[in-house]
Amino acid sequence: MNRIPRLLVLASTYPGREGDGTPAFVRDLALQESQRFDTMVIAPRVPGSPAREEHDGLQVRRFRYFPRRWEDLADGAILENLRARPSRWLQVLPLLFFEFWAVRRAVREFRPDVIHAHWIIPQGFVAALAAPRVPRLLTTLGGDLYAFRRGPMRRVQGWVVRGSAAVTVMNEEMARIVTDLGATDVRVLPMGADLGAFRHHAARDRGQEPELCLLFVGRMVEKKGLAVLLDALARTGPAVRLTVVGDGPLRAELEQRAPDGVVFAGQLGRSGLAAAYARADVVVAPSVEAASGDKDGLPVAMLEAMGSGCAVIASDLPGLNEAVVDGVSGLLTPSGDPAALAAAIDKLDQDRDLLRRLAHAAAERAENYSIEATGDRYVELIRSLR
Repeated sequence: MNRIPRLLVLASTYPGREGDGTPAFVRDLALQESQRFDTMVIAPRVPGSPAREEHDGLQVRRFRYFPRRWEDLADGAILENLRARPSRWLQVLPLLFFEFWAVRRAVREFRPDVIHAHWIIPQGFVAALAAPRVPRLLTTLGGDLYAFRRGPMRRVQGWVVRGSAAVTVMNEEMARIVTDLGATDVRVLPMGADLGAFRHHAARDRGQEPELCLLFVGRMVEKKGLAVLLDALARTGPAVRLTVVGDGPLRAELEQRAPDGVVFAGQLGRSGLAAAYARADVVVAPSVEAASGDKDGLPVAMLEAMGSGCAVIASDLPGLNEAVVDGVSGLLTPSGDPAALAAAIDKLDQDRDLLRRLAHAAAERAENYSIEATGDRYVELIRSLR
C-alpha cells in the first residue's frame, strides 16, 4: 500500500489560537491540503499559542526563538512589527536560526515529499538552506516581494525563487517581477477565502436602511490606506457610517484623525467578522503603495466581503483590479485619491439599486476565489512537484 504523500508547510503569520484576529488564510489552505496529504505546519511561537496542536488531522508545530517576555516578532506581520519597533530587529537572526533547526528536524523526522513555503523571506530562504533537496513550492503574498526591490535582499530573493520548483503569486504584476528574478514556473494563484462562514449573509437585501454602512477590515498600517478612507469620509454625505475592524501600529494616530461617528471595533474572530460583514452595505479596500514600496497582493478580507454579498469599493491596483470588475462586481477608484473615493461612496449611497446589483455580482465572483476552488488548484500543483 502506497503511503500518503507528506507536505511540510512553513509560515510566519499563523493564528496562535481561535479568534485571536490573526489572518487565517495560511491555516485555511493548509486544512484543504491536509485532506489530500499528510500535512505538518511549522510556525514561530506567538503569545498564547500552544507548542503543538492538531486540528482536523493537520499537525502544527511551533518553535521558540527568543526569551518569552520579548518574543513577539511573529505576532502579526513581521515587516510591520519591525517598522513599529526597530528593537525587534534583535529577534530576526534568532528566528532564522531556530526556524532553520525546526525545518531540519521536521525533514529528518517527518520526511516530507514537498515543502510549501509561504513568503520568500524568511520561510523560502530558510527552506532553501535547511532542505535543499526537497522540492519546494514558494508562495509570495506581496509584502515579501514588494518591500525588497533593491540591494542585497533582491539578490536573496532571486536565489530563493530560482531554487523553487514552482512559485505562486497573487497577481499578474507580481508574476512579472518573480519572472524577472529568474523563476521558471510561475502561477497566478491567490490565497483562497474561506467563504463558508459568510455565504449565508449574501442573500441579505443590502442598502435598505437610510444610513449607508461602510466597513473597513485590515491591519492599521500604511499600505491598507485607512487614512485615505478617513479623509474621504469627511467629504461624503451625512448618512454614511464607518466601522473599522482590525488593529495595528497606526491605530492611535488614525483614531485621532477619524471624523466623529467612526467606530473602531478592534480585532474580531471569524464569527464576529461574519456579523460585521452582515451589517455592512459596502466594504472599502482603499489600499495604497507604502513609502517602502510595500503593497497588497490581493487582500483576503476583500474576498470574504465579496463572498458575504457586500458591495466593494477598491483601489485600482494590481490584484484588487483583477478580482473586482469595475462597475460589475464593485467600483474601482484611483489609489490614494480621497476625492474619487468619496465620489464612489456617494454614488452607492444615492443609487441603492446599483449597490444591490454590485453586491449580488460580488458574491458570485467570489466563488472563483473560494478556499475549496483554490485549494484544489494548490493540491494539483503540489502533486505535480513530487
